[in-house]
Amino acid sequence: MSNTEVEDTIKRLSANKYVQAVLIVNKEGQTIKSTLDESLSKKYSDLITKLVEQTIHVIREMDDEENKTNDLSFLRVRTKKHEILVAPDTDYLLIVIQDPEKS
Repeated sequence: MSNTEVEDTIKRLSANKYVQAVLIVNKEGQTIKSTLDESLSKKYSDLITKLVEQTIHVIREMDDEENKTNDLSFLRVRTKKHEILVAPDTDYLLIVIQDPEKS
């Protein structure tokens, strides 16, 4: 995905009035792009990357096959304050945080 495509995706998602933040994070948890300030970006990147890693581990452990090929395709967590949507890719995570009351 080119830098222009990334910027366009962030702009398109951010244009939704219920979206509070958009982050693109690499698999190591480093923020590549974010609509949040640096400290919140780091906090969310670290926490959500760990959540995704644990979720992948659980999914693979639940897999009946020996080679554990099952994988995470999308993660959605809804709380009273936020709805967190994570779309994992090979090298990156696309994270969208939105208002759960209005989504």
